[in-house]
Amino acid sequence: MSGAGDHTSSAPVTRAELTADVLDVAPRLLGTVLAADTPDGPVAVRIVEVEAYRAADDPASHSYRGRTPRTAVMWGPAGHLYVYFVYGMHFCANVSCLPDGQAGAVLLRAGEVVSDLGVARSRRPTARRDDDLARGPARLASLMGLRKEHNGIDVTDAASSVRLLTGERIPAERVATGPRVGVAAAADLPWRFWDRDSRAVSPYRPGRVRDPHSIAPGRLQ
Repeated sequence: MSGAGDHTSSAPVTRAELTADVLDVAPRLLGTVLAADTPDGPVAVRIVEVEAYRAADDPASHSYRGRTPRTAVMWGPAGHLYVYFVYGMHFCANVSCLPDGQAGAVLLRAGEVVSDLGVARSRRPTARRDDDLARGPARLASLMGLRKEHNGIDVTDAASSVRLLTGERIPAERVATGPRVGVAAAADLPWRFWDRDSRAVSPYRPGRVRDPHSIAPGRLQ
């Protein structure tokens, strides 16, 4: 673990900070703290890895083909969770960005537990190391108890059950960039950002090209 303070008393990130292009917001989310009130108690993670998705020019975005009931959260306003089910097994969580009416989101890919480690371990008992507790978007969502009912939650509201707190931003020299994990469409875009000093960052793997006439449920966001 990083040894950084938990910052759970920090103020939430403001909507204005999130109402910007995904490529500006994504690296600024590194070091913020996602706090959630789980059924087992409060848990908070420091965000160490994210991916940006933008409807306008990104075929890997769920909203690339236009607004649907499923993707409505991505179209604004900024600062809300977009939670979706992937491969019939896991949930993943994104934070909506951009002004209202424009679609974009940042996938929360990995985090380091900063509070409460005991609760976190009880929620992810199969994790071999503490660095694995929230390594990868499905593990992060599972640890934080994020499910479909959390879709649309306002993470800028201090009274929400899930909050994105300011934390301590990661210095620019520690921010690494590269292609997104498991993405075949727009595979070369360097829209993944991570803390190069964190051991909780998930490993890179390229995406697999799928039948162009079918869309896998949930991977593209």
